[in-house]
Amino acid sequence: MNKNLTISLSLLAAVALVITLAAFLATGNDSTPGTENAAGPRAVAPDEMPTVDPELLVREDSRHLDEVDGARVTVVEFLDFECEACYAQYPVMERVRQEYDGRIDFVIRYFPLPGHANAVPAAAAVEAAAQQGELEQMYARMFATQPEWGESQESQVAVFEGFARDLGLDMDEFTETMNSPETAERVQADFDDGVEAGVQGTPTIYVNGARTSSMPTFEELSSMIDVELAE
Repeated sequence: MNKNLTISLSLLAAVALVITLAAFLATGNDSTPGTENAAGPRAVAPDEMPTVDPELLVREDSRHLDEVDGARVTVVEFLDFECEACYAQYPVMERVRQEYDGRIDFVIRYFPLPGHANAVPAAAAVEAAAQQGELEQMYARMFATQPEWGESQESQVAVFEGFARDLGLDMDEFTETMNSPETAERVQADFDDGVEAGVQGTPTIYVNGARTSSMPTFEELSSMIDVELAE
C-alpha cells in the first residue's frame, strides 16, 4: 500500500468518534447502531450470520486495494462513499491495511444506498478512476472529502470530475467511463452480490467470508485476521 495515501488517520479517527455517535443516534433502536441501512432493520444479528461463499464476495473483476500472492486472508468491505458510517469506519480499515500490509487481500465492493443522491455517481467515479489505474487515489479522495460533498441532494458529478483532474486522469476517458452503461452495470452487480450475501447496510465487512459485527473495531478485525493467519 502507498503510505502517502493514508489520510491523517489520527484526525479522521477523532472525527469518526463524532460521526459514529451521530450515526447511532440517527438509527434509533430498530437497526444496527452505526450502520446505514438499505432495506430497513437487520432481521438477524451479525454474529448469527452464516459464512458467505467467497466466490460471491470476491468476483474475478472485484476491486482490490491490496492483493498479495497466496494471501491466506481476504477482507471484503461493502461500502457507500456517501455513507457517514463508512467514513467513520475508514480510519479503522486503513489501520488494518497498514498493520497487515503484504499479508492480506483487501477488496471493496460498491453498495450505494438508495437514500444517498450521489452514492451511485461516487461509485461510478471510483470505478472510472480504477480503470485508469487510480483506484486507491480516488477511494482515498472520496473519504477525505466526504464532509464537503456528502448528503447533498444536488449532483456532485462536477466535484468528482475535479478529483479526476487533480489525479491527472484522461478526462474524456474518465467522463465516458463514468457515464457508461457498463459502469452502471458493474456497480449494480456489486450491489446485487451484496444483497444476495445478506448485506442490508453499510459498512458490511467480511473476513474470509465471516461477517464482522457492525462497525468493527481494529481489535475485533485484528483478532479475526490473526486467527485466520494462524490456521
